[in-house]
This record gives sequence, structure tokens and C-alpha cells, in this order.
Amino acid sequence: MEHIVFLTGHLAKASLERVLAGIASAPFTWEVRDIGVQVAALMTADMIRRRVAVPVLTEREGAEPRRADRIMVPGRCRGDLEALTQHYGIPVARGPEELKDLPRHFSREARTIDLAHYEVAIFAEIVDAPHLPVSAIVERAHGLAADGANVIDLGCLPETRFDHLEASVRALKAQGLKVSVDSLDTTELLRGGRAGADYLLSLTADTLWVADQVASTPVLIPRMPSDEASLYEAIDAMRERGRAYLADAILDPLPFGLTASLVRYQRLRERYVDAPIMIGVGNVTELTEADTSGINAVLLGICAELRASAILTTQVSQHARRAVREADWARRIMHAACTTMSLPKGMSDALMTVHAKHPFPDTPDEIRQTASAVRDPNFRVQVSREGIHVYNRDGHAQAQDAFELWPQLKLHDDASHAFYMGVEIARAEIAWQLGKRYAQDQPLDWGCAVERRADDLSARCAPGPTLKAVNE
Repeated sequence: MEHIVFLTGHLAKASLERVLAGIASAPFTWEVRDIGVQVAALMTADMIRRRVAVPVLTEREGAEPRRADRIMVPGRCRGDLEALTQHYGIPVARGPEELKDLPRHFSREARTIDLAHYEVAIFAEIVDAPHLPVSAIVERAHGLAADGANVIDLGCLPETRFDHLEASVRALKAQGLKVSVDSLDTTELLRGGRAGADYLLSLTADTLWVADQVASTPVLIPRMPSDEASLYEAIDAMRERGRAYLADAILDPLPFGLTASLVRYQRLRERYVDAPIMIGVGNVTELTEADTSGINAVLLGICAELRASAILTTQVSQHARRAVREADWARRIMHAACTTMSLPKGMSDALMTVHAKHPFPDTPDEIRQTASAVRDPNFRVQVSREGIHVYNRDGHAQAQDAFELWPQLKLHDDASHAFYMGVEIARAEIAWQLGKRYAQDQPLDWGCAVERRADDLSARCAPGPTLKAVNE
């Protein structure tokens, strides 16, 4: 059985031992080693090299000396772990940022989930393309593609000239992007198709003649959303021609027929078991004033069950500004869930933008126990289900309102420190109110809703944002 040595600091040692002892049927033996640092998060690779001898042998009292198979260091440990691996001759790896997440960490390690694959293509619409110059269309398209879009949809507007339609299609194609043209005007669809558009949105049974004149793949829709027979007529006609197509039964918004439209998609799938289906999810994400990450999760789960080939989405309303990125994560998670025949849980936290599943890893009693061992003046900030905790050697304060803590900090004559603590306690209060994970000196995690710069843990820690602001 693998033997893992967990390196930690003085304050976290007892808590780490409790967590490891609580992992039922752990597929490894373990030892916790305090390397003489007060705070585990301040551990560095250089410090480990100086304080942990080679070879790494067990130090557990009464146990036979045994060489470790792996070393696990705190999740925020900085430095070159590859160099440590070479130095010790065994793998040296970071654990999760919070030690309470170790059981989940090893569970995920045992069940590797591959989120690299998906089956649903994302068509991302630029709804105001006629009003934008070609350069702006290309710039926006690259942003959508970076968020996960597979096809850039040029949305045409009724009674609005789009003189640069062909130039836009050609410019996007020159950038290696796939393009669709979205219009109710058959003349614009023909122009887009002749310019090289990959897809045309949308054709009915009455306008299939457009597809006969261009090589673009058409998206087929019914004459009216409830007219399923006309959609079937269009599908049959394209099949007879031997042409590729996408079929869209039209997803209606709430409360104007969403459920009925989902039933139409189900009937479409039952009738044509191998038909490529498109679902316009933007009708729900844009027209429902609710956080779109959860909506996209459910809609892409439905797409996975229907074995849909594509979605059409938009980012017009400000509340839907991350719709493409959310859809990208959702399609990967739901594909993995279907592939592994498991619930979409424990695969990624990217769509949990508002609340965390395990927001408060430490109990109030555990925080009080840690606080009682602190012997220096530096403030620590933690959050439990009871509120915000701030402590150092001089005491332990707790409140649910950041302003209640201010008089107890006694920082009236230390402006820079007061500013720093104000930022941290404000983050802590938001985390407590929403049920999010809080870690001192770290930004709150908003999932895929906010782009978070990757932290290079192989480098030395840069000044925190408050200190940097003061220095500047």
C-alpha cells in the first residue's frame, strides 16, 4: 500500500491528522510531519529541501522505518516541486488548498474525470453585426471563440442593411473560424452562403431552395413552432437530397411554452433517432432574469439527454455576459456525466458561481482551538457557519457584520494595515453571506463567471493586492 508523508505546519498538524484519520478505507498509509513552520500556507520548496532529509523515512513512533512513496505538501506551497521530486526520488505534489478537502481530493484522484471532450457545438450569435465594422466583428468573434464558441453566428436585423455581410464572412473564415448567417431574409442567406458561410439559420420547408444554391449547411425550423409536421417535411426533403442539416424545433421562453417545446424536441428525437438537433438556449438564458450558470447547466443536461448536436446562444443582456463560457463548461460536465453514467457532481466547481458546496470547512470550535495556539500579532481571518473570525495573540473576535469587528482591531493609527484588513473582512463577510469558500489573501472563487488569473506557485509570492496598491 502506498505510504504518503504529509508536510504541514504547527497550527494545522492536529487538524490534518483528524481529517486523514477520518478517511474511511483510505488506499494509503500516512504520516503527518510538522517541518517547523507556524503557518502551512507559508511553506516553500526551499524550506522543505532544508528541513526534510533524504531519504524520506517514516518517523511515526513505534513503526518500522519505511521509505515514503509520495510527499504531499500544502496546496499553496510555493516553489519548484518538480525539482523536489528529483531531489527526493519520489513524487512531491500539492494537495488541495484547504486540508478539509483532502477526502474529496483523493476521491477525485481515484475517479479521474476527463472534461476535455464534448458533443454539443456552440453557435454564439453576434446579434448586432450589421451595426459593427468588420474589425469589431472579428475582435468579438475571437473573444467568443476563446470562451468556447465553435461557430460565430452573424445575426442580421430586420429592415437593416448589412452591406459588409460578405466581407464579414470572409474575414472570419480567414481567421480560421466557422461562420453561420442568421436571417429571416432569404437574400441575405444567399449572400452569406455564396460568401462561404458554413451554416444558414434558418430554412423552412418553403425556403429549402436556398440550400440548393449554396453549399452551406442549413438549420431547419418549422413554419410555426407548433407546426411539427412542417419541420419533419423539411428534414425528409434534406435527407432525400443527401444533404447535411441541423433540425431546430424552437425552444420557447418561460412562461410561453418552454415545457411544450421540450416535448417537441423529445418527439423529434424519437422520430429521427440520428438527426442532428440544434437547440436555441438563448431564448431561456436571455429572457429569464436569473443567474445563467444554473440555467445553462440544466439546459445542457437536457441537450445531453436528447443527444443534441448544437446550441445557439447569445450574450446580449448583462446578466448573460458569461453564457458562452458557462455553456462550454456545462457541455463538458454533462458529456462526462452521460459517458460515465453518473450524476453531474464532483466533476468541476466552474458552474457554482454563487454558492459553494462546502463553504465552511472549519467549525467554530476548531477555529477557536487554532486561535488559542497563535503567539504572534498577525491577524488571521476565517469564516465559519457562525460568521467572521479574526484573531491573533491578543484575542479572538467574531461577528457577522464587518463593521462590528472594526473597533476590536485597534488599527486607527495604521492606515495601510486597516485598509488590508478592511478588504479581507469585506471578502469574508460576502463569503459568509453567500456561503462561499473564503481563504485569506485569496480572491473569492466565482467559478467561470470571473476569469481568475492562474497563480504560478512555482514562483515566489508577489505582494498582495492591497500592499501592491499601497506601493503604487
